[in-house]
Parts: sequence; structure tokens; C-alpha cells
Amino acid sequence: MNRTTAHLRKDAAAIFRAALKAADPAEAIRRHVTRAGELLTAGRRRYDLSAFGGVTVIGAGKASGAMAAAVERLLGRRVRGGLVNVKYGYTAKLRRVELNECGHPVPDEAGVRGAERIAQIASGLGERDLVVCVISGGASALLPLPAPPVTLEDKQATTRLLLGSGADIHEINAVRKHLSLIKGGQLARLCHPATVISLLLSDVIGDDLDVIGSGPTAPDSSTFEQARGILAKYGLLNRVPAAVRERLGNPNAPETPKADDPVFERVQNLVVGSNRLAVAAAAQRARELGYHPLVLSTRIEGETREVARVHAAIALEAQASGNPVKPPACIISGGETTVTIRGEGLGGRNMEFTLAAALDLAGTPGIVVLSAGTDGTDGPTDAAGAIADGSTGMHPGARAALDNNDSYHFFEQAGGLLKTGPTNTNVMDVRLLLVGA
Repeated sequence: MNRTTAHLRKDAAAIFRAALKAADPAEAIRRHVTRAGELLTAGRRRYDLSAFGGVTVIGAGKASGAMAAAVERLLGRRVRGGLVNVKYGYTAKLRRVELNECGHPVPDEAGVRGAERIAQIASGLGERDLVVCVISGGASALLPLPAPPVTLEDKQATTRLLLGSGADIHEINAVRKHLSLIKGGQLARLCHPATVISLLLSDVIGDDLDVIGSGPTAPDSSTFEQARGILAKYGLLNRVPAAVRERLGNPNAPETPKADDPVFERVQNLVVGSNRLAVAAAAQRARELGYHPLVLSTRIEGETREVARVHAAIALEAQASGNPVKPPACIISGGETTVTIRGEGLGGRNMEFTLAAALDLAGTPGIVVLSAGTDGTDGPTDAAGAIADGSTGMHPGARAALDNNDSYHFFEQAGGLLKTGPTNTNVMDVRLLLVGA
């Protein structure tokens, strides 16, 4: 079948929609958490609901509103209240749990107020309380509770520096945890001695429990010394606010709880959804549409434009020789790359990936590239990502836009922005390259 560029673009969008559907947080919870009368099963653990006085729901993240709604439907009147912090616009209909909208990716005062209330709720729990904690991508920024002498403004400045440095999410979260009173297992410490079931929608490579949302209910493997080392690695140690240096250099500051801490004896951390699930759904949809799917990896990271060049080269090879996959082909990868900001433009890692790949595909017919975030947000923009083809890379402003990190304005003018609106989920990014027959 001869697929036109328009046909390839249409199919790429359909394949991405299938990935989004698979990342639905309510469905993810239904797959892993079930109830039969008073017996609640979460993963491989079982809980007798009659042994608890009630259920409190707390958490944060772009998907936490939808996750809390799924918990409400599952547990009904057993839920006696709680609060979740969500990104502005990422709302859900809740009956018993309060929803607090706040800032992301840079935390704001609304986030601090919500985090303070979550900490107060956790601190008031007892041995007969059951806590369901819902955590998804975005929780690190959406659960800001600065540790003195650090202020919100200090955390905002540090977050901006880290986001623009090329540091990956593991490194960024290691610093965040040590500037916080709630991250890095410290929420579990506040909840103790209550029983905690933490449901996690992973947005990090490897699904590391202590990295998802900065691991508020998981043992923390990072240290103050490592946090200082990360700032030094990216030349930020002398650029961050003085209060941040003071906090990270304070020998009397209590370290985040580690794996042997008794606060974790009654805590279960359960990953209910991840990028792997979204990528598998994309591959299945591609197969249904008549493509030969090839999943490269769900653990792709590194500098965005360099990763894009590798993907473009694989697509060109597939078109020319049928290796490593025969056209019509759908080359898929997941994960989360980073952008080192050198210009003054507006964009995000997915739009930059698409633009960089389009430049290498310039003038080549029969190949379409799409890269988008499952959360519906790419960088500080209202787009999830972008879609392009060989003609996009021939646009006279393409190279200058890439050099200036201005992919958003480029696609705004040239066409190709993908705008999904709030998706109420977040399992990192999905990248697609469709190669026609």
C-alpha cells in the first residue's frame, strides 16, 4: 500500500492516541487494585478494610486527581477525606477528596499550601488508619514543602537552574529531596504508624521508586553529599541561592530515611502504570494499521537533538535497506531526554526532537516523525509535542529555530504542533517514526 505523507501523519496521530489511552490512570489502578467486600487487594498484598477506622487519600502529580477519583469509586464511603495537589487544569470530579490546583514545573505558593495541609493530615494519622497515596509524574514540583532556611523562591530558582542545565530527572530529584520536608521518604515518616498503600504512575526511566515524584513514601538512596555533587557537576553550586547551599551543607540536617528505617514497615509502594505500557499499546495499534512495529527502548535518555539524529538515521536505513525493520514500519521509543538550553526561544524536548529529526530527514519523502509527552505538556508550553516530515526540515527557518531552542514558534508558524490539552496522566514521552513502503 502506498502511503502518502498525509496518510502517515494521520496514522502517527492515531498511534499516539492509543499510547495515551493505555496510560489512563484509572484503568491502571483497576488493573492492580481490586476489592471483594472488605478485602482489598493491591498487587500481591491483601488488606482487611474492617481492621481500619477509615481511608485517607493524599498525593500529588498531574494524574493524581484522576487516580484519586478511581480510588473513590473503588472504596466508596470508606474514604473519609484527603487532599491531592494537581497541576492547574488537570482536574477530576471528586466527592470526598479535596483537589488543590498549583504550579508546575516551577512550584508556587498554592503548591506549598497544599503540601503543608497534606503534611498536617499525615501527621495526624494513627495505627488504625489506612492511607492511599497517589503519586504520578509532576509530583516533585507539585509537592513543595521547603526545608528551612530554604524558601519557595529559593526552590523555584534552583528548579529553573536544574531544568536548564541538562541534568536528568534522577539528578534533579536528588537535589529536590534534600531541600524538602516531605520528599525522599519523608511523607512515609509523617504517616507513621499508619498503613500506607502508595500507588505510583511512573514517569521515570527504570521506574525507580525513590525517583517517581521524588519518592515521598519510598526509601531514599541519595544523600546530601550527592545533592551537592550534582550541583557542582553542572556548575550550579555557586549559582543557587545561599540558603540552598546552607541547607545542603548543614551537618545537623536529618538525612532522608533509608531502606532499613522502621517507618517503611507498613508501607507498600506499587507501580500501577509506566511508559512500557504506553509503548506496547502504540506498537499494537501500529500493527493493526498495517505497519511493522520496532520498539527500540523505553529507556531512552540523553541530549534530545543527538537522540533525534540517531532515530532519523534508523528510519533512513529502514527506508533504504529494510534494516532493522522492513517498511511500512513504525519505529517507536519511550523515555525522557533532556535539553541543554543555549538559545532564548520557547520549546520543549519533544518539539526539539521532532525539529532536529526533521532537519536530518530534510527532502526525504515517505517518513514522518512524531514526539510528544503523555502528560500533554512539552516544556513551558501548551503543546504536547510536534509532528513533521521531510518537507519540514527544508523550511528556511528550521536550523535557526533549533539553534535558538525555539521549536514552539517554528512549528506554530510552519504547522505541526500537537495540542492535546490536559491528559490527566504522565508516563514520559512517546516517539514515533513512520516509514512508508
